[in-house]
Amino acid sequence: MKEKKQVKDLKNCTPVMKQYWNAKKSYPDSIMLFRMGDFYETFDNDAKIASEILGIALTKRANGAASSVPLAGFPYHSFDQYVHKLLKSGYKVALCEQVEDPKLAKGIVKREVVELLTPGTAINSNFLNNNENNFLSSIYIKHENIGFAIIDNSTAELLCGETNVNNLKDIVKQYKIKELLVCESQENLVKKYINFDLLITTYEDWKADRINSYDKLLKQFHTKSLKGYGLENNDLAIIAASACINYVELNSFGKTKHINSITKIDSSEYMHIDSFTIKNLEIFESLNNNQDATLINVIDKTQTASGSRLLKKNLLKPLKNLKKINCRLDSISELIKNNNEFNMVYEALEQVSDIERIVVKIANNKSNPRDIINLSTSLKVIDLIKNIIKPSMKNFCKKINESNDLSKIINIISKTIKEEPSVNILKGGYILEGYSKELDELRDISKKANDWLVAYQENERSKHNIPSLKINFNKVFGYYIDVTKTHIEKVPDYYIRKQTLVNNERYFTNELKDYEDKILTAGDQIIEIENKIFKKLLEEILFYGKEIQENSKILSEIDVYVSNAYIAIENNYTKPILNESSNYILKKSRHPVVERLLPFGEEFIENDLKLDYKKNQIGIITGPNMAGKSTYLRQIALISLLAQSGSYVPAEKCEIGIIDKLFTRVGASDNLAGGESTFLVEMNETANILNNATNKSLVILDEIGRGTSTFDGISLAWAITEYLHNNKKCKPRTLFATHYHELISLADSLDSCFNLNIEVQEYKNEVIFLRKIQQGGASKSYGIHVAKLAGIPNEVISRANHILRNFYDNKTAFNDLYKEQLPLFNDEENISNEKANDLLNELKDLNIDTLSPVECLNILNSFKKKYDD
Repeated sequence: MKEKKQVKDLKNCTPVMKQYWNAKKSYPDSIMLFRMGDFYETFDNDAKIASEILGIALTKRANGAASSVPLAGFPYHSFDQYVHKLLKSGYKVALCEQVEDPKLAKGIVKREVVELLTPGTAINSNFLNNNENNFLSSIYIKHENIGFAIIDNSTAELLCGETNVNNLKDIVKQYKIKELLVCESQENLVKKYINFDLLITTYEDWKADRINSYDKLLKQFHTKSLKGYGLENNDLAIIAASACINYVELNSFGKTKHINSITKIDSSEYMHIDSFTIKNLEIFESLNNNQDATLINVIDKTQTASGSRLLKKNLLKPLKNLKKINCRLDSISELIKNNNEFNMVYEALEQVSDIERIVVKIANNKSNPRDIINLSTSLKVIDLIKNIIKPSMKNFCKKINESNDLSKIINIISKTIKEEPSVNILKGGYILEGYSKELDELRDISKKANDWLVAYQENERSKHNIPSLKINFNKVFGYYIDVTKTHIEKVPDYYIRKQTLVNNERYFTNELKDYEDKILTAGDQIIEIENKIFKKLLEEILFYGKEIQENSKILSEIDVYVSNAYIAIENNYTKPILNESSNYILKKSRHPVVERLLPFGEEFIENDLKLDYKKNQIGIITGPNMAGKSTYLRQIALISLLAQSGSYVPAEKCEIGIIDKLFTRVGASDNLAGGESTFLVEMNETANILNNATNKSLVILDEIGRGTSTFDGISLAWAITEYLHNNKKCKPRTLFATHYHELISLADSLDSCFNLNIEVQEYKNEVIFLRKIQQGGASKSYGIHVAKLAGIPNEVISRANHILRNFYDNKTAFNDLYKEQLPLFNDEENISNEKANDLLNELKDLNIDTLSPVECLNILNSFKKKYDD
């Protein structure tokens, strides 16, 4: 019914609107930007959406004799900023351009959709964060397993793998997926696992065919088998990867040459980190929106955009392979030991542009001459580093020797493009002189023609005695002679009038017209020839696309090593020792983020830790809030992550037995939209840990059971601790911070359980948190002291102390407290506090230096009488 109505409407539409509706028919779920002269226009519902998101005026345009259609548009030069907003809002954008010269068009200008922009496939740097990937993911589900592929079209990275369907949400959150691709029959199933807003795009089920998908990958990577990629038996991953490539190919109208390799994500090679842990540890985003308080903000000292992106991926995927970890650590050591070379490499990396994204721009015909010069400059850095490093820096030498020799392409660029070329290809002038004889001749003609124009202007001025005579140019009239009306009578007869203005007359001559044709023809030919040369150059560069991307990866890895070395030196980090033991030993460890945020002059309190499988498996940490338990827990988790990602760590000594999975349960929030309370979220996260932890895992628990009643909470915390201790298949190294002091006694009954507490000092009814971890359980919780620090009224604090004393003395049953004839607060204590404050104020006002001994005694006597109880 909808199609019939559209066809009927087309009969009464204007020609331009017919053209629009015919183009829109193929892209019903996209915002169509319809190029009309110097504007991009949107119509109908697209206009309403664009008007709201972009903040532009919503008007109307004639849609035929008796109807109109909503219209909203913006100038073509504002394209980037407006499209960025549409993509950020989760919309696809179909770009319908004028594909012929309006001057040559017969009737309305021909228009076609030339590109489909989506949040997950955008490549324009103006739409992206340079230091972050822009990932699209494809998912294919079979039974309890999924095949997944993750692609960044802007960098040509394509990753894939297979995992349990329950890990789907973690994949989407960890990689910050902007758009999810699924086959039509699985859309509702995927939505069951992802209960948050995400752009989901579907494709026909018949495309999810293993044979066709396999053939698609063979063709894309120009190979006869996928064995070299480790994908031969990963049917689900193959289907997902093929869907990604098909989607990019469809949107870019076949431009996928830049996607020339695929990497399999083998979960057995990496430490497992779930999305809860990434969020709780504030690795990339702060829980309170303070970006300074994130791990990445502290440790990212990379010089290149691709290096920054690689550092983030390393944190997402810490290694389990000791050889690979030690290779990264040894590379950092080489830099630290060779300080002079380290500084030189650091400076050299400043010259590296975003090679990955330049290659993609070249493949999509979106590059400019300046991109090519930046590419050449960046590729030269490999040789620069080769000449800097010493033979003794074996890891660096090995890494550099893995690079490809791209001197040929560097030389071709240096002989073709000027060192400081224009960004705008249409202006020309970016090809070096001497590259093309034909081009040089045309430039000579153009230059001489300009010289001729200057001479012609001077000649006409003097010949006719018209000092104001000027030769100008515009796109409408071309070259013309401008004469002010003051000298109008001096104009000769062979001047042909072109235009009359208020104060001027514009003319041309046959001689000027002949030279105009010569100049414009030469100019057009120059641009045409330069574009042909540029296009040929891009094809030659793209021929080496894979080798260029491989060198880019090497530079990114070096950049990450340099960044880690920089941080190790600046923040006094140490090289961790990793092995296959169950040990976890830290001496004088620190929180990498908190120590950088402390006020000037305040030092971070360092702490130790010893965990192992036999005697010290579970550490129960007690102590008051605000004393530093959560900071201590998080720093242990962050040090683990840094060490296995191949970084130095903030500690004097660090020995870690390889961790296969890192779990943290350090805070929960309501999921009211999903019908989940704080306690249910807490239990879901805990269940995930208990069902998936192994003997090689590290588990960080903070306040399990606090979301329910005290007795329920204690019972659950007790049982969970026993389970982690006694279950032979799940005996992870564990730190458990709790307010339930009853759990302290577990250390007496469980062989591998021990107590830790935060040292606290009491002084004159005040509490000082020393933030030092020590052996043994805490004797008090100090909750009322913390409440006092927070500003709870004195009468509430007094009453709470009274109730607490009754609990400790066992004098009064809980229910009997309500029967006591007690005031809401202790009047005597409150009055005493007021007198003490008054006395202190009077003492402050005394000037002791001016008082005699007798006067002092008199004042003291008056105080005694005044404040004597």
